[in-house]
Amino acid sequence: MKKVNVKTAKGMISKAVNTTKTVAGKANEFALQTTETVVTEGLEATAQWQKVADTAIKGGLKLAANQQDLVFDVLNDIKGQFKKSKKRFSKLVA
Repeated sequence: MKKVNVKTAKGMISKAVNTTKTVAGKANEFALQTTETVVTEGLEATAQWQKVADTAIKGGLKLAANQQDLVFDVLNDIKGQFKKSKKRFSKLVA
């Protein structure tokens, strides 16, 4: 049987633990940086889409208001034409 040198084994284990800690620390730092980047870019994209949605809503409301005004103007014109037609038809029938 071969004897194990205790000092060498302890040194190897200590080195492996230190290497593992270093690698885990680097991986953790990378994960944190990546997460921060993703969240920051997500917030920026959301802000841009909110601006687009705000513009679309404002434009849509303006369009709806213009269409509503147009409908009421047309209805008033039709009402006036209907009154004139009623008078003319009354004269024809009477």
